[in-house]
Amino acid sequence: MIQSGPVTPPHITDLPIRALSVDDLHRCADLSEDRGWLREDHKWGLLLAAGSGYGIDAPDGRGLAAACVVTHYGNTSTGPGLAAIGMVLVADRYARQGLGRALMTHICNDVLKGVPLTLHATPYGRPLYEELGFNTTGRAEMLVGAFREDTSGAHGTARVRRAVAEDLPRILRLDAEVFGADRTHMITRLPAFADQLLVAEDRTDGTLTGYAAAWPNMHTHVIGPLIARDTDTARSLVTALARGTDRVLRTDVDVRHEELLAWLKERGLESVSFNAVMTRDIPGLPGDWTRRWAPLTVAAG
Repeated sequence: MIQSGPVTPPHITDLPIRALSVDDLHRCADLSEDRGWLREDHKWGLLLAAGSGYGIDAPDGRGLAAACVVTHYGNTSTGPGLAAIGMVLVADRYARQGLGRALMTHICNDVLKGVPLTLHATPYGRPLYEELGFNTTGRAEMLVGAFREDTSGAHGTARVRRAVAEDLPRILRLDAEVFGADRTHMITRLPAFADQLLVAEDRTDGTLTGYAAAWPNMHTHVIGPLIARDTDTARSLVTALARGTDRVLRTDVDVRHEELLAWLKERGLESVSFNAVMTRDIPGLPGDWTRRWAPLTVAAG
């Protein structure tokens, strides 16, 4: 009689990676909470619906051991024109065992092979992404605080109003022009996802000069996306959004927009952190950065 020995469990980095769905939302939020992040159920719901989630089930049966979300933009004959990677998380009990590296290597080199990539990296994650071929091409500054309205008249003079259904085609055209890729599948979700969606128009001819949204994330309202023709228009949109909420505001602004950053800090928002904007297989983000002030969320590029 042949005696069989104990079955050796697979190494943690050999665990299978599976697609996530909206049914995994609470598992993703639990993973965020496990790592000391906010649960962010609302944001996870958007990302899992508009993007593609990938995860590794924990071998101890307690939820997810690791996860990330990929959001695709634009289309070519061979695949998406740009993909953003976000929400890269590993459960604390499996940290520093190579699980995050295994997940990211699979996503970048197998799932998204040949696709231009972007992500926002914390200082902690940046070395891994550099090993995977990402280069730092920009920086974003996170600001959080209670907004104090500017009484000096420097809050902007653009005509701002709530968006209506008829504005959506114009918003989509402007967004594609500024972002540099089609985001229809993401932007069309904004009316339901955001508490406020505003447009800015030229006072002389009604041309759409910008749009912005504020969406709920735990105790804050996040301002993003923020698309605007100039600093004056960006200020007008931010001021109008701030009037529509009593929550603390958060936004992530491209550091090249120094004038807006200074104004936001004067209005009560404080710098919390910086993220590196990184890209792979593309020298920088497409589109027009001068009109792109803040992303919808750093997790989606």
